[in-house]
Amino acid sequence: MEADQPERTPDGRYIVVKGRRWRATDPEIPEDVAAALRRHLMAVRRAVAASHRNQDPAAEKLARSRVHTAKVALGERGTPWWEQSLAERRRRWEAGAAELDAAGEPGQRTARPADG
Repeated sequence: MEADQPERTPDGRYIVVKGRRWRATDPEIPEDVAAALRRHLMAVRRAVAASHRNQDPAAEKLARSRVHTAKVALGERGTPWWEQSLAERRRRWEAGAAELDAAGEPGQRTARPADG
C-alpha cells in the first residue's frame, strides 16, 4: 500500500479513515473517469460550503444533490458496486459523469433554449 493511500479492508470494499469504514470507489472505473468525477466532487463540496456561508438554501440543496450524484457515480453510495454487473457499474459511472458534465461548474446555470 502506498503511503498516501488510506488503509483498505481485506476485501477491498472499504477504506478506513480514523477508525471509520467508508465505501471505496469502484476499482473498475477507468482512472481518467474517476479523476474527473473526483474533480466534480471536490468542486461541488466547495459549492456546498459557499452556499452555506452565503445562507443560500436553494444553492446548498442543488450542490448537495450534485455531491450525491458524484458519490453514486464513484460507487461510494447507492447499490454497492460489488453487487452490480460490470455493465451496470459502467452505466452508473457513465450516467453520473454525463449528468455532472452537463450541469457545468457549480454556481453556473445551465443554458436553456430561448422561447420562440
